[in-house]
Amino acid sequence: MNRLSICLLLLVFVVACGEDKLNKLNSSQPVLAFGDSLTAGVGANEVAAYPQQLERLIGFNVINAGISGETTEEGLARLSSVLDEHNPQLVILLEGGNDILRNYDLNKTEQNLARMIEEIQSRSIQLVFLGVPEKNIFSDSAPLYKELASEYNLVFDGEVISKLIKKKRYKSDPIHFNALGYQKLAENIRDLLDDNGAL
Repeated sequence: MNRLSICLLLLVFVVACGEDKLNKLNSSQPVLAFGDSLTAGVGANEVAAYPQQLERLIGFNVINAGISGETTEEGLARLSSVLDEHNPQLVILLEGGNDILRNYDLNKTEQNLARMIEEIQSRSIQLVFLGVPEKNIFSDSAPLYKELASEYNLVFDGEVISKLIKKKRYKSDPIHFNALGYQKLAENIRDLLDDNGAL
């Protein structure tokens, strides 16, 4: 292979790697934050929950569809009706922490999350996926999250929750954030959206 061919292949590779994974957000449809207590904002007042802080950061309507204590089975059961109600252009999915804390079968958790991802993608809705750590202070997100992100080619962050939860100044209790923690989470999601072409 000559030098010109190699240069052209490298150029194609660089262009392909630089392609945005998300479409630009617009004001016609909301962003939906779907999950459990970390989405609902337990540990801070309502205006400090990450969806409300994200809305202020990005200038688009962000709906807080978090329910404290929810498991992936319960989230799967309500997802379709929430999507029907709000018709979002993008979903931020942060679910599974209660399954992990309660030592549920993680194979079932993975199946539930896979079905949620498939439901969202079947409607051509964009998706950002956040991983939840195992019950281990040194852990990033549980391996199932990375596996799902790879299988479904998702915009994914498997580190932000575990990084924040390791720092006392960001927490209101051992598993929930305070207002500053939710602010940092919102900022990270804003950067993730920006890096992937949504902003």
